[in-house]
Amino acid sequence: MPDFIVENPFAEGLRALSTDRMADALDWFEKAVEQEKTPLARSYLAYCRAKLEGAHHEAAVLCMEAIKEEPKNSEIYLNLGRIYLLSGHKRAAMRAFELGLRCGRNSQIVNELNAIGRRKSPPIPFLKRNNPANKLLGKVLKKLGLR
Repeated sequence: MPDFIVENPFAEGLRALSTDRMADALDWFEKAVEQEKTPLARSYLAYCRAKLEGAHHEAAVLCMEAIKEEPKNSEIYLNLGRIYLLSGHKRAAMRAFELGLRCGRNSQIVNELNAIGRRKSPPIPFLKRNNPANKLLGKVLKKLGLR
């Protein structure tokens, strides 16, 4: 990391994150949190720690604390969802992403949801997804282009 003084370590952290330099991003976000403990900076710090150090639970707790302070910031939900994905909790991640979209349109959240993919509801909703009738009807509707 450079030795010169940077006016905005948060912006530098975002730049490092966008170019996949996670170790640099972690350093920048640590500096940003030292300067000013904003919920958004803490959520990015938590995401970097989860990604690099594997501290998923601690990172999720940090993000949830940030959400309590700033509940209408979709970027914090984005980071929480990413942390859940890293820890293998896909449903929790999708829920966090959906809550983030309720706060405001965020193209990064939309990209994450598209990357995960969403399953369609079963053709006969009152039957379980793995019911043979649902399986067969789903396949037929897909072949017909109706699903």
